[in-house]
Amino acid sequence: MTSISTHELPFLADAAVAAPRPHDRLRLFLVVAGAMAIGAVYAGWAGEDANWDWQNYHEYNVWALLNGRYDHDVIPPGFQTHFNPIIYFPWYYLRHALPPVIAGMTMGAVHGLNLALVYWLSRIVLGHAANTMTVVAALLLAALGPMTLSEVGTSFSDILTAIPIIAGLALMLAADEPRPIRYIVAGLLVGLALGFKLTNIVFAIGLAGAALAAARPLMAVTCLAIGGAIGTIMTGGVWSLMLWREFGNPFFPLLNSLFPSPEMREITLLDRQFIPKGILDGLAYPFHWLVGNFRSSELPFRDARFAMLCVLLPIAFIAQIKYARAIFSRRDLQLLIFFVTSYAVWLILFSIQRYAVALELLTGPLIVLLLVRIVTAFRSTIPTHPVNQHASRSIFIIAAITAAWSQPTDWWRRPWSNPYAPMISSRLSQPATYLLLDKPLAFVAPLLPAGSRFYTIADLALPILPAGKYDNRIRAGLKEPLPGGMWEMHIKGRPFRAEALAAYDLMIDATQPCVEIEGAQLGSTNVACPLRSTGS
Repeated sequence: MTSISTHELPFLADAAVAAPRPHDRLRLFLVVAGAMAIGAVYAGWAGEDANWDWQNYHEYNVWALLNGRYDHDVIPPGFQTHFNPIIYFPWYYLRHALPPVIAGMTMGAVHGLNLALVYWLSRIVLGHAANTMTVVAALLLAALGPMTLSEVGTSFSDILTAIPIIAGLALMLAADEPRPIRYIVAGLLVGLALGFKLTNIVFAIGLAGAALAAARPLMAVTCLAIGGAIGTIMTGGVWSLMLWREFGNPFFPLLNSLFPSPEMREITLLDRQFIPKGILDGLAYPFHWLVGNFRSSELPFRDARFAMLCVLLPIAFIAQIKYARAIFSRRDLQLLIFFVTSYAVWLILFSIQRYAVALELLTGPLIVLLLVRIVTAFRSTIPTHPVNQHASRSIFIIAAITAAWSQPTDWWRRPWSNPYAPMISSRLSQPATYLLLDKPLAFVAPLLPAGSRFYTIADLALPILPAGKYDNRIRAGLKEPLPGGMWEMHIKGRPFRAEALAAYDLMIDATQPCVEIEGAQLGSTNVACPLRSTGS
């Protein structure tokens, strides 16, 4: 065996993953089973998912694809109608095939696989520093992330696509030698996530940045690109081809300024409500999250992880310079480049906290890695094992305090004792035409009689253009009444948008009472009112 001198200590991490050890299969089984059990138990404790996005398009898009509704309805979820629905099929089938609590716990178990991958990644990057205390510290930080907890057992795809993202990163970092097949598979995994959800572009860019620090960067980037292209086409190619055929834009309604479609204005549609106002504001975001200022999320959360990284990272680099000691291995640098690059791109493009779930999970091994490297740098001599029992215990305590500071977001859940199963009035028992004036209302569509039509006429991001494809479909449908008549639908307590109805010469028929439908969010109510022509 080749000897390794003490000044090359960080690269011992490479040797730590080189050869399998006895009982590895049993340990792998226990880690995966334990991670899935943790996810299932938490989902069972948290309650039934009723998040806004599920109400708006996660449920409807799958139902619409299975029932051929894209040729009959008009964007019931608004512009999100055109988002790739494939990633939401597992949750849709679980929710409709199993009792609610079993469906939620099953999805939670799948989400728990992220912890098994964090365990693998932690052992890869920590190398000989990967003892019980340090690995558990990394897992604790990952498991108790506020956005991670908020998405366990829900329909959100951020936590689901984090699985191939973390797996791809770990596979790339686990390579002792720069073998092309590893980079191709790593690119494939992240490409799958990108095809499922385009916001994962930030992680594809981060992975490419990390590959530039590989021993053979040209080969690494090329192989990642090949694998990434294959993966993206596998999960998003068919959907993009359909959008291109129907609208002339493979990303419709996104990037419409680059691929103009006649169905909307030539703009680039991005949700930029959380974007920082400048560089200093962006740098301060982690410290806003530390004190519970949730400027990157619709709902409150609190998180110390990113602020901890902002403190530890400069300390580690200062220690390396001061003691003239190489404390970072190539693998360490690749992980840091992936994280910092992905975070920077996320901050510039979105700054939507949910989209950073994969990064939140990775803060666990990264915080522990930096603490280990700082301990190594400040020690007068470098032992074979970089952290002793005292240092490991200190790292665990720091991680536990950081994790305990978390306050997860609540994206609306219901108790399992009160699952969502609304009663539908007998007045809505026949197929009818529904004009939707609010969001989210599309989840109601599968609850109403087959053959009904659903037209959204009040989406601000994707308004119906006069004489366009959707406008013509609505007007043609209104000329062919259904047995149940015409109804508008809105959310009780919201401002009523009568001008949207007036555009189609319609108004509420005040001679007939409206009908209420229980909303998915506890305490919310959806209202359906009969319509009549204005006679103009």
